[in-house]
Amino acid sequence: MGGFGRYLAAALAARFASEGMGMAVVLLAVERTGSAAHGAFVLTAWLAPHVLAAPLAGTAAARARRPRLFYAGALAGFTVAVAALSALLGRAPVPVVLAVAVLGGTCGPVVTGGLSSLVAGLLPQGPARDRAYGWDASTYNAAAVTAPAAVSVVGAVLSAGPAMAMLAASAALAALLAASLPYSAADAGSSSPDGPRAGLGAGLAALWRVRELRAITSATTLAFVGIGSLTTTSVLLATGLGSPGAGGVLMTAFAAGALAGSLTLGRMTGVAPGRLARWGMAGTGVALVAAAFTPSVALTAAAFAVAGYCDGPLLTATLRIRSENAPAAVRPQVFTLGAGLKITAASTGAALVGLAAAAPPWTLLLGIAVLQLAAAALHALVAGGRPVPAEGVTEPSAGSATAPAGPRTPGAP
Repeated sequence: MGGFGRYLAAALAARFASEGMGMAVVLLAVERTGSAAHGAFVLTAWLAPHVLAAPLAGTAAARARRPRLFYAGALAGFTVAVAALSALLGRAPVPVVLAVAVLGGTCGPVVTGGLSSLVAGLLPQGPARDRAYGWDASTYNAAAVTAPAAVSVVGAVLSAGPAMAMLAASAALAALLAASLPYSAADAGSSSPDGPRAGLGAGLAALWRVRELRAITSATTLAFVGIGSLTTTSVLLATGLGSPGAGGVLMTAFAAGALAGSLTLGRMTGVAPGRLARWGMAGTGVALVAAAFTPSVALTAAAFAVAGYCDGPLLTATLRIRSENAPAAVRPQVFTLGAGLKITAASTGAALVGLAAAAPPWTLLLGIAVLQLAAAALHALVAGGRPVPAEGVTEPSAGSATAPAGPRTPGAP
């Protein structure tokens, strides 16, 4: 298996563990304590550190003299936290369990965004790398489809404990694979440990000063406020349609559509990533508007699948934009910060829909759709302008904290 093949296997294993945690933690809490709320508190502790740990993780990745040790170590820490939660949840004092969840959550930015920053070093810039980001995005979607289903099956056949152990084993496999990656090549684009080092705030500065990064980050953060509330809304919508247990069917349809979208539309390397992102967000919004007015679960699931199909290429486009426009010295920070902001936005959306749960479900879904359309409009507004010829591009210095790397130009989409 080549370097990129091992990377995909590591990313899929890590993201499988990450995507399964939400359901596994709640199932384990219900099994051992009888309270889903207990699981929700643990899951909140798991997710909360993402946005705070993201700049620290990105800076550490960029400065690591031994990146193999950093990435494998972070995934090993993730593994230990999952295994510890499977043993402690419902048995140890609550503060101890929450502390373990917080420590495990600090490794999350490496799984969600940090790993993706390695793709730029594994493949040369061009169509091959663009296609690679499509495959990388598909690991998120594949994990979103398979992990909750696998946790549910193992939990039903055995119990929630073995389901958590399965996630820990998957994370351990990711750590072993990460230790085998060719970091001598992957780290080639990073700043030299002996050269100028980007500061802790350099990644955030790049997200703000580089227009393409500012556009995609602001747009996807807004969109994920809606995406984060989609799971709860799907349950409420299915209940309103007379099928209380069909919420999972709707989300599975969305995830399956997203996987198909990332493997098809996400591989359209001839389309500018900014344009692909806008199309994806707008298409998702339109499909969710249709889903709000469908009269049956079957038709709603079909609309959710279309919405997921449109959402699929958004992550691919986002990864391409980050890779092409992030300064090499702060690329890991840009990836981890972007992922952390999206996860925080999704958590905010989940909290907001909880407060508005008494509203008619179709109005909640319309609100999510409006956020997707608004995100597409926001991206168009912030990106603005017309692209200029590639020959007008100048390369930034390796130590630059704010100048973009790659084909960034003043008028690029």
